[in-house]
Amino acid sequence: MKILVADDEQNLRRVLVALLRREGHEIVQAATGLEAVDRLGDVDVVITDLRMPGADGMEVLRAAAKNFPQVPVIMVTAYGSVGQAVEAIKAGAFDYIEKPFEQEAIRLIVDKAIGQAAANRMAPSPNLYQPGDGEAKGKFGLVGTSEQMHAIFSVIDKVADTPSTVLITGESGTGKELVAKALHEQSSRKSGPFIKINCAAIPKTLMESELFGYEKGAFTGATSSKPGRFELADGGTLFLDEIGEIPVEMQVKLLRAIQESEFERVGGIRTIKVDVRLITATNRDLEAEIARGNFRDDLFYRLNVVPILIPPLRKRTGDIPLLVQHIIKKFNERLKKNILSIADDALAALEAHGWPGNIRELENVLERTILFAQGDRIERNDLQLGSTAGEPPPLPVPAAPVAVRAADEDDEDGDSPNEISGSLKDIVRAETSRVERELIVKALDETGNNVTQAARLLKISRKSLQMKMKEFGLRDRDV
Repeated sequence: MKILVADDEQNLRRVLVALLRREGHEIVQAATGLEAVDRLGDVDVVITDLRMPGADGMEVLRAAAKNFPQVPVIMVTAYGSVGQAVEAIKAGAFDYIEKPFEQEAIRLIVDKAIGQAAANRMAPSPNLYQPGDGEAKGKFGLVGTSEQMHAIFSVIDKVADTPSTVLITGESGTGKELVAKALHEQSSRKSGPFIKINCAAIPKTLMESELFGYEKGAFTGATSSKPGRFELADGGTLFLDEIGEIPVEMQVKLLRAIQESEFERVGGIRTIKVDVRLITATNRDLEAEIARGNFRDDLFYRLNVVPILIPPLRKRTGDIPLLVQHIIKKFNERLKKNILSIADDALAALEAHGWPGNIRELENVLERTILFAQGDRIERNDLQLGSTAGEPPPLPVPAAPVAVRAADEDDEDGDSPNEISGSLKDIVRAETSRVERELIVKALDETGNNVTQAARLLKISRKSLQMKMKEFGLRDRDV
């Protein structure tokens, strides 16, 4: 992992760099906040001092949250500034280290941050959906006009400003955290903290201290008391992602904290009361986990008061054009590109793909495409779509004629053997069009020229199919 260490004190930087290099990490250093901001795009984790001249740690945090939200930020704070560090966590920092620190404490926090960074790469970027796109494109800053998305909007409308727990389910990459944030932002708690924790990224032995905090001396490395996520979320919302990963032995304590709104820190005897709205998410079938003995049914019923199911992208392909438009805009800004449009056949290919990785995969494909695009329009040949694992087998692709002369053919023109007739780009474009036309004809034949059913078979929208039929002179088959 590549870690950015930002601190104006050279000696402290040297200590941190030496410790982290011994753990096998690659280190990038910054002596000022501005220098740290410039290097955010090339690292996996950030460790920054809270107080630095010029741009301080909070400015580094804000820049990371805006432009690289997948990068966890750890704050380094001096004794007596813990209150500021806690406020930084409420503003989005992953955790904090208090000076003077011990090697074991640093190692544990960095290991957790690395786990969080890995988990963040498995989810859509939190700023994928931006507020202000307009009701025509969605609601609550979420992009989508499909029937499934409108159903989610309706639930958010009804339950956002209630204390009821919400369980968000869906495949990886569908945007569960985005829905959790929408629930928080539409509630009267929006001025309070939104604290999140990915349960899959936290070692099981540290889960209790992460949730409930610990007192000084509770275990090796606990050189001072530290609040847990429940305390940090007081007056706001606590989002527990991948709730199905919580160990069974911890589920009883979590259930009590939810029911009684109270708990004790690890190593402590004082009962702490909090006012927290809990939202959880999982890509697991929790009822199946209950049957296997991996999840408590009483905790499930407490969490599942309001269920929200986010459909996979392949079941709401009508939202893909809006998502594509939005992602292009985002990466134009981030990558300093100027992509103005996407070709119809390229959009049709995106709609036809099965998207096993959901929005995360769509974003990944478009970022790569925009990064290497030559012109101001994305063409079909610019896309690099992988295979769709777990999807029904596609219609067989017709065999393509090879426009290459065999090596043993006589070369009457004196040119080298295996010469390709025409440019590679022209050949690929022609073959793509030929294959698309034959697949469309096959789908129409199999559905008795029913365009709606053929579009469903091809996994594209009816409108996209009609456009392709017009392009290929097949409109007379529209019934």
